[in-house]
Amino acid sequence: MDIENVNNACPASASQGSTGVSGSRPSGRSHAFDGPAAAVLDHRGAVVRWTGAAEDLTGFRAQEVCGRPVRELVADLPDDLRGATEMPASGRVRLWHQCGDTIDVTFRTTKVVGSAEVLVLAAPTHHVADHEQGAALLRALSAQDRVTIAVHDTDLTTVQTNAMLGTADGRPVQPGTRLSDVLCAEDAENLEAVLRQVLETGAPVVRSSQHVSWRHDPVRQHALSLSAFRLEDARGRPTGVAALYVDNADQMRARRHLDLAREVAERVGGSLDVVRTAQDLADVLAPAFGEFAAVDLAYSVFDGEEPSKQLNGGDMGNAALAPATAVWPAGIKRGESVPPLPDHPLLLSFLHGEPVVFSLDDFIAMVSDPQLVEYLVPKDTHSVMVAPLHARGHTLGAITVWRCGRSDPFTEDDADLMKQIASRGALAIDNARRYTREHRAAVALQQRLLPPATTDTPAAETAGAYLPAGGGAEISGDWYDAIALPSLRVALVAGDVVGHGMPASATMGRLRAAIQTLADLELEPDELLTQLADLVQRLAAEAPSGDRDIVGGTCLYAVYDPVTRRCAMASAGHPPPVLVRPDGTAEAVGISPGPPLALSGMPYETTVIDVEPGSVLALYTDGLVERGDRDIGQGLPRLTQALAAHCRPDRALDETGRALLADLADQAPRDDAALLLARTRAVPAADTAHWEIPADPAAVSKAREWITRQLTMWGLDDLLFTTQLIVSELVTNAIRYGRPPMHLRLIRHHVLVCEVTDSSSTQPRLRRARTTDEGGRGLFLVSQLGGRWGCRHGQNGKTIWSEQAIHGSP
Repeated sequence: MDIENVNNACPASASQGSTGVSGSRPSGRSHAFDGPAAAVLDHRGAVVRWTGAAEDLTGFRAQEVCGRPVRELVADLPDDLRGATEMPASGRVRLWHQCGDTIDVTFRTTKVVGSAEVLVLAAPTHHVADHEQGAALLRALSAQDRVTIAVHDTDLTTVQTNAMLGTADGRPVQPGTRLSDVLCAEDAENLEAVLRQVLETGAPVVRSSQHVSWRHDPVRQHALSLSAFRLEDARGRPTGVAALYVDNADQMRARRHLDLAREVAERVGGSLDVVRTAQDLADVLAPAFGEFAAVDLAYSVFDGEEPSKQLNGGDMGNAALAPATAVWPAGIKRGESVPPLPDHPLLLSFLHGEPVVFSLDDFIAMVSDPQLVEYLVPKDTHSVMVAPLHARGHTLGAITVWRCGRSDPFTEDDADLMKQIASRGALAIDNARRYTREHRAAVALQQRLLPPATTDTPAAETAGAYLPAGGGAEISGDWYDAIALPSLRVALVAGDVVGHGMPASATMGRLRAAIQTLADLELEPDELLTQLADLVQRLAAEAPSGDRDIVGGTCLYAVYDPVTRRCAMASAGHPPPVLVRPDGTAEAVGISPGPPLALSGMPYETTVIDVEPGSVLALYTDGLVERGDRDIGQGLPRLTQALAAHCRPDRALDETGRALLADLADQAPRDDAALLLARTRAVPAADTAHWEIPADPAAVSKAREWITRQLTMWGLDDLLFTTQLIVSELVTNAIRYGRPPMHLRLIRHHVLVCEVTDSSSTQPRLRRARTTDEGGRGLFLVSQLGGRWGCRHGQNGKTIWSEQAIHGSP
């Protein structure tokens, strides 16, 4: 058929719309179309058959076009078809529509077998392009290794798929297959439930995460992202479901790696305890990164010291295991030594800070001892990773992670992640190690500076307890002290220095030494604190400018006299003591606290209370009554109640102190806590004697008579001569230089104490008299005859005392 001639033979009326296939013909308008149009042409190019789809495409009915040349339907013949002598196999033309529009169509032709007729199939060009692009997209998706496409009918039977992993030999999944033929039963049931919901509701599922296992390999799981859409026919009726499965393993692995790195950053390093930090690291890794994880550290790291340059088994001990409830091999136990491993080329990577990955076979080959493998490797292990803990130029230990069962073997990405985790974990462990070293040094210094835990004096039995700060806090400068004073008295001290660490411990040591020196001067409590505050201000002035604000502290100083059974005390910003009476009642002593030691301008006030023998005085620091959930207003009543409950006459004081600390202190206190318990005693009245001295020189001989009579009564005849000389000198000085009233007192215990008190504040002074001097030898004789002597000042005068050892006394 000569298409050129047919086109040229088109009557003029056809272009004027007289035949029903012409008229006004605007272009570009689209028309409804459900499928390809078909027509049969005879050898002359006339239409002999016309389908309903062709009618839908052009708007012309069969009776309008049959018998007429097809050229009348062609609006414009392309240049490449002009001059053709026969119908081309395919092409693209514009056809008239019955309404006058033109339609751009793509056509294909084929000869009818045994006839001269030609079958023509035509469809709108944009439909054909969409179909071709869709087919190309489908071919491209089907060619992707990690993208699986499956089309299921309404029974969810597979109609078409490119799946290749459903069988053990890797053959394609055949049409007619169901999901249960490919996947494990439970996974197939879950997926079919999702697809059935899409089929019934028409709501698509997009990127739904699924974990499935193939029937031929149920051990390993695969992470998939499922997107599913319902398929419909031209009338909108469901015909099946199209499912798109994307291998999500890399994305899921990357997300897990990010989550794991974030968790390491959040959980590891919050504690400054080496073992706790190691355990946090192990807990993060198992089971998120592997089924089992262990952290081994050099033995020196546990003690805060630097590890040796070369680490191997035998130099390290296990610090952490995770999960704690797992069944571990016999050779892996917390605190146990790590067995030495043979040299292996892969271990060189370990020495250079790189993680080392072993398959089970590689590990067995390296160890060369099946029994050792069984001793070290958890059951069902298939992959092992060992990473060094390297920080600040030191290898602190190693992390070992095992993967077992269904988990995937370690990959290079896993090794890179482990290197980052090990680096962060090593830094956290090294921080804890360095803190441990400094903390232990500070604790050792603190303990060396503290007095003996228990003392036993005529005035009181004492027991002290000290609890350093824990949970990552630095040690503070809390302290206590019990100082034996002349005349059988005892000074009780509790203090708290501002600051932490070594500086606080050093300041505490200086203040304790100063208090002991000032106590030997036998100052009143308020005067002693005044002198101590002056010292603290000098220390603050000497400190670097940035540290002056942290030099200071609080202190409570009390002096108990077992003869008078009275206790005098003063406070420099320190909590009040608690008095537990022999009947078990307890209360805080009402005192007027002065300013802390670093401040000045405010006086200190001495409070005096009567104390029954057998009472317990408790001095403490604020770490025992203040904590995160309570202040001193809540903590002091709790301490008072605990003291009343624990302080029993039949219970040792040191045991009571430990029980109180265990009961009151936090598990990991943020501040130090010091406690001093003193159970008071009294000197019996029969062991003391007291006389008032008249202001008359003749009273010296009278005093000697009193002394002679009293010592004879006590059976101390061997001290009679020396005591008479001492008393004569002291009484003579009092009469000559002092003022009435004047008193003489003897106290008998393990020493014999002679005291002479007058109302003068004149300070006696020991000097060496020259040969021609008529006086000045009294105190020299007293110092030579007695064991020691001294002078103390009170509110109403001074007391000069002398001690002599009693033979046979302890």
